Amino acid sequence: MDRAGRPLSPHLTIYRWPITMILSILHRMTGVALSAGLIVLTIWLLALSSGAAAHEQLVALLNSVIGRLLLAAFSFAFFFHLCNGVRHLFWDVGKGFEMRQVNTSAWLVVFASTGLTIGLWFFLLMSEA
Repeated sequence: MDRAGRPLSPHLTIYRWPITMILSILHRMTGVALSAGLIVLTIWLLALSSGAAAHEQLVALLNSVIGRLLLAAFSFAFFFHLCNGVRHLFWDVGKGFEMRQVNTSAWLVVFASTGLTIGLWFFLLMSEA
């Protein structure tokens, strides 16, 4: 049998990515993002304790378009990690392992974390006006 040109093992591009696989990868990525967000929180606390001038500079940076996008991404990471963590807590007690329940809870995590992020930013933008 000629094996030239054939991969040795299936690659990620061959498989269909189920929602559970995507959420598992995203859960890990949001955990890393939350760690990076803690660095930003530490910088904010340091700027706050350094005086008004340092705090105003950091607030101006965070109010820029890039700063707001990073804060929005951080808030999505927080809500996603929270919602998916609750899902995992149900799994830890043995609930929700039926395939239909797994897929339903996965989509619920996606919609809940997206909705919570949009709701938070809507509230924040409305409170500025």
